[in-house]
This record gives sequence, C-alpha cells and structure tokens, in this order.
Amino acid sequence: MNSQEIIDHIRHNALPLRSSADLQPLVDAIGHAKFVLLGEASHGTSEFYTWRIELSKLLIAQKGFNFVAVEGDWPSCYHVNRYVKQYKDALPNAQEVMKQFNRWPTWMWANQEVLQWVEWLRMDNQQKDQENKVGFYGLDMYSLWESMEEIIRHLKNTYAPEDQIALAEKAFTCFEPYSEDGQHYGFNAWSEDAHCADEVVELLKGVQRQHHTRVNEAEAESVFSNEMNALVAVNAERYYRSMIGGGPDSWNIRDRHMTEALQKLTDFHGEDAKAIVWEHNTHIGDARATDMIEDGMVNVGQLVRELYGEEQVFAVGFGSFEGTVIAANAWAAPTQIMKVPQAARNSWEHLFHEANASDQLLIFEADTDVLMSNRGHRAIGVVYHANNERGNYVPTMLSARYDAFIYFEQTHALRPLPYNVLEPIPIA
Repeated sequence: MNSQEIIDHIRHNALPLRSSADLQPLVDAIGHAKFVLLGEASHGTSEFYTWRIELSKLLIAQKGFNFVAVEGDWPSCYHVNRYVKQYKDALPNAQEVMKQFNRWPTWMWANQEVLQWVEWLRMDNQQKDQENKVGFYGLDMYSLWESMEEIIRHLKNTYAPEDQIALAEKAFTCFEPYSEDGQHYGFNAWSEDAHCADEVVELLKGVQRQHHTRVNEAEAESVFSNEMNALVAVNAERYYRSMIGGGPDSWNIRDRHMTEALQKLTDFHGEDAKAIVWEHNTHIGDARATDMIEDGMVNVGQLVRELYGEEQVFAVGFGSFEGTVIAANAWAAPTQIMKVPQAARNSWEHLFHEANASDQLLIFEADTDVLMSNRGHRAIGVVYHANNERGNYVPTMLSARYDAFIYFEQTHALRPLPYNVLEPIPIA
C-alpha cells in the first residue's frame, strides 16, 4: 500500500479532536466492550494522560465501567483506590496519596494530570453507593518488597495465626540480603541458584488459605488486596530471576502477570464488571500486529483478546508528531524535559501529519485494509534517546494492533509533582 493511499484514507475518515465532546463517536464505537485498553506512546506526555482521563470519564458515566487498572504498582495504586472510595483507613488527601508513588520514575503517576483525575474520581464516587464506586488499581509487578511488607502488615492487623505471619516473614527474610534491588537478587538467584521461589509460592498458598468474615466492601477488598500482593511477590520473583538470562521470558512474565491481575480484578468485581486499562502502546496494542511476535513476545492486548474474544476488547493507540516529553537518559538517572523530534518520514505519525496536521481521531471500521501496511510507530519509554530515533519505532500494522487511534500534532511534557521529583529537570 503506497503512502498516498493511506494519507487519503486518513484525510477523509479521521475526526477532529478539539474538546472531550469530540470523543463521543469513539464512545459509541466502543459499544458493549467489556475491556477498553487505552495506550500511550510515552510515559511522559501530558496529552496522552489528559485525553485518556476524558475518555475514561465518559466511559464511566455512559457505559458503567467499574474500575481503571494501570501500568503501576499494586501497593501504591491501592492507596489511590482507598482514597477515591473513601475507606476509613484511607490517607487524608490526594497529595498524601500521590506521595506513595515514591519509586523511580515517580513522575509516571505522581503528576498534576493524575492528581486532578484522582480528585475527580473521588468526587464522582461520592454520588454512588459503596458497591458501585469506581476503583483504581495497579497491574504491574515491580513492588516485590513493598508487596511483602503489605502482606505482613495485613496479617498482623487482622490477627492472623502466628504460623501465617511467620511464613510471610520467612519469605521477606529470604530477600533481605538484596537491599530491595531486583537486579541484584536476579543475578545471584540465576548464577548461584539461591532463589526464594519456594518461599513466595508457599506465601501465596498460605494467603489463599485464609478465611475471613467479610462484613463490608472495604474488608472484602482488603483481603483481595492481600492476595494480589502475594501474586505480585510470586511473579516478581520469577521476573527478576529471568531477566538476567535475556530473551523474551522476562517481558512475557510481566505481561502475563498484568493480564492475570486484570482477570482477578474482573472476577472480583463480578459478572458484569467492565475495565478500563491505561498502559503503554507496547502493552495494550496487539503484539501479533508488530515485530514483537518474531521475538516470541506476547502482551496484554493480545492475551486479553485471546481470553475474552475480540468483540469484548477495544484498544485505542496514541501517537504524536513532535513536542516534549519527561524521560531520562538511563534507568534512575536525572529526569529531563526532552524534545521529541518530528516523526520519521513514512512512519504512521508522519502520515497522520501529512493527512491533516492537526489533532484527530481515527476509528477503524471494517474497510481499513489500507491501514494494514507495516510501518514504524514511535514508542518512547521512561528511558529515551532522541538521537537514536530509528530505534524508537515499532513496525506496526495499525488497524490490526488497535481498534482506533488518537493522534496529536504537538504534545507537551507531563507536570511532575514537586514533592516527588528528587532530581533536577533541566531542558534537554
């Protein structure tokens, strides 16, 4: 398919995006889908967050979605969940909640955009019965140590039997020599076979054997949260142990964990549960429509479609032509506001620019074979090197990877909260 045919298709079928009201055709297209997966082309772009938020508000109001699940850690996101549902043990205000996102990259969730969303969600929930309040949860699995600390705290607070507390403390002790450093643990476990897998598996079994009298929604969620933290511990241990060996295993463990966490959240919320997922495009866009499949990689978008059927899943990709982004030159390096150069020629982003050069929405209908061309689609992570622009593109068949695409001509960096950003933010 030549570029001009694609440009003509976009020009004639894309819808302008000027306000949240322009999202209504997308809400209508989502229809009765049970899972709406909302992407982002970077973790540090304001527009990706703000428009996901606006779309989520419409889905909650018009389609009755029960919860939002994000590419964040379970313990820190669960603080948000308790706050927006006004549980008795919740932190007193949104600022204190945001401080719980205290592990690099703090700005990924501790930013002005998410702070405003949390306040809106709490206010919206005030109008609902407790069982109908919309939740907020983390699907990721980097919180191994934090999750185990939460398990011990929960067991002690609920007066669990001493043998169950001892089991949790034994698992935690196994990881203590590694100073909360996953790579340090992974290297030692891989090279010396001195791993803690048995301990965390037994911990999960012990947590699942617990029985409680659940008198209200908050207590039921507390028990469920404890089980999710145990699941995080099991899969995070596997992840850190596998990442040293290279290959697709660590990626697949992580995306399979996020899919399993989403399944458990859906089951917890009942037969009519409907979920909104916020994750990077590389997680929510079907891996089978990219070169990831050639490397033996799967992702959340593919797995959820396979589990629930394509008619139950609606994935929306995001992209932009140029702008600025919050990122870093290396993991845990000082955060910077970086320039995002104009999209590479003949990439998907460049074709949208050529078609309209404005913010726009394209919903993929049955006649979108023209968008099955395999072209580069920009992906920026928390680590970003703009001078290696060619390496930032994922070969993609756009209309197979997503069900719709939102494009921005000019984007801007996220606005981190000052009490979470410990690094300087120079302009790069």
